[in-house]
Amino acid sequence: MSDPQTMSPGAVNPPRKPGLVLACVCACTILVVGLVAAINLAVPKLAASGLHPSSSELLWIVDAYVVVFACLVIPGGAAGDRFGRKGVLIAGLVTFAVGAAISAAAGNVTWLLLGRAITGVGAAMVLPNCVGVLIHETLPERRSRALAIWGAMTGMGGLVGNIAGAVLLTAGSWRTLFAAIVPIALLCVFLTALVVRRSSRSPRKLDPAGTVLLIATTIALLIGIIEGPENGWNSFIVIAAFVASIVLGSVWVVVELRVRHPLLDPRLFRIPLLSTVSLGMLVMFFGSFGLFYLNASLLQYGRGYSVLQAGFAIVPMTVPMLLGARFVPDLVRRFGIPLTLSAAFLAIGIGLFGLASAVYQPYFAYAAWLVLIGLGFALALPCLTAELTSALPAEQAGVAGGLQSATRELGSALGVAVVGTVLTESFTRHLPASLQHVDPIPRTVAEGVATDPAQRAAIIDAFTTGAISALQVASVVTLIAGVLIVAAAFQARRRERSSTIVGSAAPDR
Repeated sequence: MSDPQTMSPGAVNPPRKPGLVLACVCACTILVVGLVAAINLAVPKLAASGLHPSSSELLWIVDAYVVVFACLVIPGGAAGDRFGRKGVLIAGLVTFAVGAAISAAAGNVTWLLLGRAITGVGAAMVLPNCVGVLIHETLPERRSRALAIWGAMTGMGGLVGNIAGAVLLTAGSWRTLFAAIVPIALLCVFLTALVVRRSSRSPRKLDPAGTVLLIATTIALLIGIIEGPENGWNSFIVIAAFVASIVLGSVWVVVELRVRHPLLDPRLFRIPLLSTVSLGMLVMFFGSFGLFYLNASLLQYGRGYSVLQAGFAIVPMTVPMLLGARFVPDLVRRFGIPLTLSAAFLAIGIGLFGLASAVYQPYFAYAAWLVLIGLGFALALPCLTAELTSALPAEQAGVAGGLQSATRELGSALGVAVVGTVLTESFTRHLPASLQHVDPIPRTVAEGVATDPAQRAAIIDAFTTGAISALQVASVVTLIAGVLIVAAAFQARRRERSSTIVGSAAPDR
């Protein structure tokens, strides 16, 4: 007979095969995270395709998935807590497959965006419930290491997405990428149904008002960032989008403070360490997915790589994540979160700046900077994942998973939007004089080459210059934000120690 003391909170039965469960949720995680990276490889093919997307439409094709993902990932986790994590996880995988099928068959940009958005809905149901399932299927003494491995897999998803995407795009068009996702997602459905067991359900009600406001706030913010270069930063639509994001965000806070079961209680961010690691996750993925957005096109345009070469060129970044993830929990216990995060953000920020300086250098130098960036991810991901997950009780495992997924995907969306915006502005500024007076001015390499094929080399130089500027901006943002995050982490730890000392010194009554 099972000892009830060994059961993980909220689980229907004690876990029997935690290794299979870990493998299953890692496979689901790699699928939904990998698509974020894989689409970046397809950007040159999409730009030159019969869909004829503009520069802002290209950004939306990349970001539509990530935006919906980021907006719905907390509600997706709450739905898992409320209705059962296994069921919501399976429903998410099926939705993911449907969205991929629509994207593969899209005849215009509108249908492609719709498919990307539906796929994002599915991903938002999958990722947080992977965390919830893992927490409830893993014994407490093994949970920290399991979460560290899972956190590393969220980083490995970028590698798998790059390599698998490169192979698929080499074999066919951009449609092949989406078509191949459908059977993979259905295979994950089968594995989940076979391996994962049902967990108990939380009595907490859903929060539709908070959900709608959070979605509207995020979309308004990204509209302002993405449409700025095309419409002008002082245009009505851009200013209105930024104002709307501030107003809607304020209303969201007010609503969440009043409802009985908020989607995400803003008061949680009074916990210093929770707010610190949330911001840390956002900033880390801001830098990483800004890099992923640039890297594939930079290697294909700037170095003349094939899509397959570009996919494999990112591999050095994953070496530290593969070799070092399992050692990070021990490092955190020995040196603490602030010092671990200090090393992580320093490595990522310096690595991004070094990568910008190595654009014209041999690939070996480029790869060395990728390894440094990978070292930063290897240190930060498991550390941040474990801290975010432990901040909420086990019965809210889905919301905890949603929070850390939301900060990650919002950071990814902001990284693509900001880096893409800097790239576009710099690219148009450095175009040859013959293209500066074209109306409308080309905003992608494909548009520039189609307008004046004889200027192809100069157009690619303009793109490379823009990419260097964008990488430098990502580096500076990461370093500055990293300093603030680490300072806040030191302060949070100091408060925790002070509270512990005061509590232990208080006399018993």
